Amino acid sequence: MRPLLAEALGTMLLVCTVVGSGIMAADLSAGNDGLALLGNTIATGAILYVLITILGPVSGAHFNPAVSLVFFARGELAASLLGLYVLVQCIGGVAGTILAHAMFDMDLLVLGTKQRTGGAQWLAEGVATFGLVTTILGGLRHRPDAVPMLVGLYITAGYWFTASTRFANPAVTLARSFTDSFSGIQPLDMPAFVVAQIFGALAAAALAIWLFPSPATGDDG
Repeated sequence: MRPLLAEALGTMLLVCTVVGSGIMAADLSAGNDGLALLGNTIATGAILYVLITILGPVSGAHFNPAVSLVFFARGELAASLLGLYVLVQCIGGVAGTILAHAMFDMDLLVLGTKQRTGGAQWLAEGVATFGLVTTILGGLRHRPDAVPMLVGLYITAGYWFTASTRFANPAVTLARSFTDSFSGIQPLDMPAFVVAQIFGALAAAALAIWLFPSPATGDDG
């Protein structure tokens, strides 16, 4: 139960930070979307560093069904746990949206209305998730102690170099479809984002087999 609780709690706090900081940033930026995105970015990168550092030893700190799928494909997560990880991540994510709304005295669940669709957005989500998984696997291979910072920095960058502002996480995408705030997405656009994220994650996992060989299978040359 401890790893499942860690995954639910971590995903909840991640989404709460994404949604809550988006609400706060939009309120304080007086309509300046650039400033709002900057506030949203800093908070998300910071909380990821904290959550991965404290919960990584408990559950692996996936907080992301695409990441859990990759570790399952690599034989590092049991099939019996994959479904449970995905379930608690999704539940935790939606709970994070509810918690953020409650703190800002908003309706607890509201369907998103922000359109995020089209080929450029889907490509951005594939690229964002590809980069995230590559960062995780490369960090685990070469600098395991640096993974929290590497992921936090990658996500911070991802907000700004991707057209979609980097969701890169099916559970977070689901949770953000239940907010009509700055960070929201309309539910109709959610499935295509998730498909792009899964493709990006699996592509990164395939590349990592060659790019980051284990000491038992090959050297780094």
